[in-house]
Amino acid sequence: MTTERMKEIIEQGRTALGIELGSTRIKAVLIDEAGTVLATGIHDWENSFTHHIWTYPLEEIHSGVQSCYASLRQHVQEKFGIDLQNIGAIGVSAMMHGYMALNRDGKQIAPFQTWRNTNTQEAADILTDLFQFNIPLRWTVAHLYQRILDHEDHVKDLWYVSTLAGYIHFLLTGRRVIGIGDAAGMFPVDEKTHDYRENMIEAFDKLVEPCGYAWKIRDLLPQVLVAGENAGALTEEGAKFLDPSGKIRPGIPFCPPEGDAGTGMTATNAVAPRTGNVSAGTSTFAMIVLEKQLQHLHREIDMVATPSGFPAAMSHANNGTTDLNAWVSLFGEFAALTGHPVDKGELFRLLYTHSLEGDVDAGGLLPYGYYSGENITMINEGRPLFLRMPESRFTLANLMRAHLYTSLGAVKMGLDILHDEGVRVDRIMGHGGFFKTPVVGQRCLSAAVNAPVTVMDTASEGGAWGIALLAMFLIDRQPGETLEDYLDTRIFTHMTGTTVTAPQEEVEGFNRFMEHYRAGLDVEKAAIRSMNW
Repeated sequence: MTTERMKEIIEQGRTALGIELGSTRIKAVLIDEAGTVLATGIHDWENSFTHHIWTYPLEEIHSGVQSCYASLRQHVQEKFGIDLQNIGAIGVSAMMHGYMALNRDGKQIAPFQTWRNTNTQEAADILTDLFQFNIPLRWTVAHLYQRILDHEDHVKDLWYVSTLAGYIHFLLTGRRVIGIGDAAGMFPVDEKTHDYRENMIEAFDKLVEPCGYAWKIRDLLPQVLVAGENAGALTEEGAKFLDPSGKIRPGIPFCPPEGDAGTGMTATNAVAPRTGNVSAGTSTFAMIVLEKQLQHLHREIDMVATPSGFPAAMSHANNGTTDLNAWVSLFGEFAALTGHPVDKGELFRLLYTHSLEGDVDAGGLLPYGYYSGENITMINEGRPLFLRMPESRFTLANLMRAHLYTSLGAVKMGLDILHDEGVRVDRIMGHGGFFKTPVVGQRCLSAAVNAPVTVMDTASEGGAWGIALLAMFLIDRQPGETLEDYLDTRIFTHMTGTTVTAPQEEVEGFNRFMEHYRAGLDVEKAAIRSMNW
């Protein structure tokens, strides 16, 4: 498509915009009706650990969204010579789950708590027992009930509790709604009614009744919507917030806001039963769309939903590539010290590629990149560790392979549970920074799941592209068309990608690494007990 044709599409508003607030970057992606990326915007940021809470200050959330949109608007201006004013539809996504608390004036009344926090163990245990349904530590209802158990004063003044995506959507549209995928990480949902599970709503209200709060849980939670439903429109106040320059026009329709799990499924066309995807970056999680609910309760597995409401099982690891990135930065420092600095992207490529020269079991090296607690392994604090035996083969290639493997270690444990439950998958898609270097990340994941792994050429656009697709589905769907059909027949038919299958010896090598990984968890626990300075 020519630049002139793209310019015409943007001027006509035949576009969709997706904005996703990720762990380390806020990204905006503007697409056309075929899903082609026309322009992007970015804003880099990082969470902070303040008063023992992983959080992002509200002013950083606000300024980050505005900076990201300004970056997109500048890209459009530089590339096409026009102001971005009219957009066909908008969607907002963000890190799933967590806790954003507002009062009746729409003001934040407690620090935002991200998915990374593991300070909700007591609440999660009580609610899991009450519901007989797994409530992970990062779910919104676990955060809410922990605040009640801790007698936090703000709870009595609650008017709205949401995820980060739901909060930004509220700022822009004034609507208290949420996509079912993100809703499923707030409170258990019923895939038949596409709403919160009523028996659990009643059980929660009865549990907190002695506290004497004026609210019921439904008063606080956003309304649940599925893909294709209208979730409101950009208000005048929302337009001024998003684009202080005043160029964007109010009235633009919004799709339901979603978490990064739902947008990851959409961006990899893994929204139909027996499909799955693995998102690997700061956190790492696998999503498998189920044909039916699991037979047993597993504390290691989240039961959530696709954006259109199919049940999905999530193996979610809080810790992904953070420690791996730290080691790569260390090697970058050394390169600079020698007087031969290496570009960061090239450094990742060199080290990732060199890992393929290592032993298939990583030579007996064992790192744990636990910067925070890890739900799957039932460890509630983080201590990054690197372990080896005297006879371990301590080479650069093995070091890198071990860090790549351990980025998938906790997720692998969750996937093994699903395998034992009889869950079957026809295809696995990969996306996220872990797969940016060709072949390497795919080989590691393929070894972990013992199946071919496909990475689409659009994988680098990630969840921002996924939520843009959901916004386009809102305005471009045909009567009776499902999200699954829309993606299959109108978006991914012209997309290309690569599929990689790990050699059998690497599958066996990864399994040996996992034997070490499981055995070494006691060392991680001992480090938490001992390292408190």
